[in-house]
Amino acid sequence: MWRLIKALLFLAILAGLALIAYAYAGPLFFPGDFAPPSTQVTRPVTLETQ
Repeated sequence: MWRLIKALLFLAILAGLALIAYAYAGPLFFPGDFAPPSTQVTRPVTLETQ
């Protein structure tokens, strides 16, 4: 049972490190995934003044 817990802990730490690496290196290798949407939104605004 202890070996299973150690294996799961190791895999969780490895997955966390992989997520951190993807967050830092991802924009360099996959810029399309990290780019914001590039659509312009224009909406009329009505200001109520007295």
